[in-house]
Amino acid sequence: MTAPNPIDSIEKRVAASVAQHWKAYLIEGILLVILGFGAIVVPPLASIAVAIFLGWMFLISGVAGLFLTFSARQAPGFWWALISAIVAIIAGVVLLWRPLEGTLSLTIVVGAYFLAEGIATIMYSLEHRKELTGRWGWVLLGGLMDLVISAAIITGLPGSALWAVGLLVGINMVFGGATLIGMALAARGGKAA
Repeated sequence: MTAPNPIDSIEKRVAASVAQHWKAYLIEGILLVILGFGAIVVPPLASIAVAIFLGWMFLISGVAGLFLTFSARQAPGFWWALISAIVAIIAGVVLLWRPLEGTLSLTIVVGAYFLAEGIATIMYSLEHRKELTGRWGWVLLGGLMDLVISAAIITGLPGSALWAVGLLVGINMVFGGATLIGMALAARGGKAA
């Protein structure tokens, strides 16, 4: 007799939980789609909101890190932890004080990310042509699209700072919300897989 697979048990509990709370997932999905479309329609506002949100995150984590670093000043790596906390505080203050300039920095990082991701994806697709027969072209296309997005962002600087981050966040929110809506509707009535 074999022991029950713990992963099957976890999957059943997750499916039961999703089925039980499908309305909450549906509401969250609808809200994400609405907010995502708002970010797509008004990307400069969404870009600034992201910069302010990140500013608060850096500031709060830096202050907490500073407090924890001083409370454990005998621990190894004290100076590195102190420097890290101070950098987080400075980054937070800068993003909160100058959110428009912060969106420019975030846009440069996003453009560089898409460039690196595009190159890595293209190289992956070319290296694995034999293993990914029939699919490597799609992987290659995904990498090329990353390069196109990167080029649009980088060549459009500084103007792209007004739309890039907000637009990408909006698209992400729409797809994330649509996924939650689909999951909620599939789980309605205990039909979750």
